[in-house]
Amino acid sequence: MSIVVDHVRAAYRDKQTHVVLFSSTAIALYGYDQGMMSMINTNYDYLYRMGIAESSPVVGIIVAVYYLGCAVGAVLFSKLADELGRKRAIFLCLATASLGNFIMFIAGLGYTKGALAIMLTGRIVMGLGVGGIDSVIPTYSSELSKDEARGKALAQEFQSNIFGLLMAFGINLGVTRALSKSSQWAWRIPIIVMQVYPVLLMAFVRALPESPRWFVYHGRQTEAQAALNDIYGNDGDRRLDELLDAHEKEKGDEVGYLDMFKPSHPQFHPTMITIIGQINQALTGYGAVSVYGPQIFELLGFPVRTAEYLTLGNYSSYFMLMTIAWLLIDVLGRRKLLVHGSILLSTCFLLLAILGGLAKNSSKIDIPTFVPGLLGTIVLFIATGAFGIGWLATVWLIPTEIYPTTARAQGTAISVIVWGIANFAVTFLTPLMFNNLSYFIFLVFAASNAVAGLWTWFYLPETGGRSFEENQQFFSEAKEAGTWRVTKVCGGEYTVLKYPDPNSENLVDAERVPLLRRLEDQLPSVEE
Repeated sequence: MSIVVDHVRAAYRDKQTHVVLFSSTAIALYGYDQGMMSMINTNYDYLYRMGIAESSPVVGIIVAVYYLGCAVGAVLFSKLADELGRKRAIFLCLATASLGNFIMFIAGLGYTKGALAIMLTGRIVMGLGVGGIDSVIPTYSSELSKDEARGKALAQEFQSNIFGLLMAFGINLGVTRALSKSSQWAWRIPIIVMQVYPVLLMAFVRALPESPRWFVYHGRQTEAQAALNDIYGNDGDRRLDELLDAHEKEKGDEVGYLDMFKPSHPQFHPTMITIIGQINQALTGYGAVSVYGPQIFELLGFPVRTAEYLTLGNYSSYFMLMTIAWLLIDVLGRRKLLVHGSILLSTCFLLLAILGGLAKNSSKIDIPTFVPGLLGTIVLFIATGAFGIGWLATVWLIPTEIYPTTARAQGTAISVIVWGIANFAVTFLTPLMFNNLSYFIFLVFAASNAVAGLWTWFYLPETGGRSFEENQQFFSEAKEAGTWRVTKVCGGEYTVLKYPDPNSENLVDAERVPLLRRLEDQLPSVEE
């Protein structure tokens, strides 16, 4: 019992724990929206007030337009994060998300004329705020984490993302069962409950430390030192020297968005890594699975109510399996999780295509309907876990690790922009693909996951266990080598994860440190 109390006390005092808890709760906003809309889309009162049919493409547009708002919000708030500071930008993101959520809540409240326009406005405004959060929070969290623990911190935050999704779907399912699909409060209550997140977070944002890197970047050395001492204690002075050193090398290297798209610019290569990583994540198909989960279970032959309960079970499994993600991301590395995740996803979607076909044609081939449905459910649960462990947090982490301070906010903003546009396309097209391709939609996702895995293996450097400056060195070496193939740069050094050697102060290939030792290092200790 005393050990538990000591852990709680240590966490209460630890500023990095505060940052992770805050960032996790903020990232949950994104997941909550996905879970919230998945059942609102089929609420009869909602469809009536918006003046649309359930099969209308406008249903997909209402969902998807949010992602366009995210793309714009990423640019706007990443710029504010550089000018005003990470904390102030986060506060403004939360306020914007709160406003958008409230506009959605009042859409069609006591009227129907113009309700659709109000709902679209609310979706866009909320997207602006959440896009800003998705851009600024990973940057802020990464700048305050240790090199060997950046992955763990962000994976824990994205586990909260899944908690948000699970919470929203659970509330949706509960109020729908209690009030029926014909009640307007069955879709309004899940929307307004979301206000808990931004309101609570706005109250606590002032208690967080500002990013020391941001202070140094703006010439505020005294405040940077105070922040570092607050976060790291006696280790703060050494870290300040390292930050000042890095800033001296970067000083004067102003980077604009257009610069990052010029092939001759040093940030072009990391920008392409960021863009293609987010496109690949969208093409895994899990944006569609999150928003249209019940419809996917219906494709496997389940009735509507059973499909909704299975979706809740899938989200619960998703949340629990994310624990494995934060245990492994700094133990196995980014590349291994992504590549193995793609292999599993491709296999699962191929099986789902076969099982979906069997479910649809079960009467013709004389097999019980529940057989392909049951097997398909198991496969879909495995696929969801593979995505959560391999692809969910990892793709968001990499842009925070490969850019210098002068371009980090822009890089993470570009990541959100591409994510927003790609998910807009996927969530808009998914209902159309359901209607026209039926279970063949799974073959599309099987192919796109295979492509994502191959690209990752060839072109993504391992960024885990290295400092920001060491990761930037990869791109200099790649330019000198005249290739982007990771195996051909520095003798393939960037294909492996760097990990602290337990017998010395050096970093070594993670494979040289026993796996159990690496896993033990990820568990919290009282000293931390």
